[in-house]
Amino acid sequence: MADIIDTAAEIEELQRNAALSAHRLNRNAVSAEHCEECGESIPEPRRSAVPDCQTCAECQSIKEIKNKNFHST
Repeated sequence: MADIIDTAAEIEELQRNAALSAHRLNRNAVSAEHCEECGESIPEPRRSAVPDCQTCAECQSIKEIKNKNFHST
């Protein structure tokens, strides 16, 4: 039973964090055209969906995983 509750709590936390992040976005901010990590072009759909993004989706995922692992230890 604890597994179900833990999973539900984790999902709720992810949803809350996503909502807070979306609320904090500056919709008028300009996104980078090239990723600051790998230098690859950032696709227009990502730049439109995530104002002020500075990394491609793949590099951002890596940064978030590293950040999560750093804070969980």
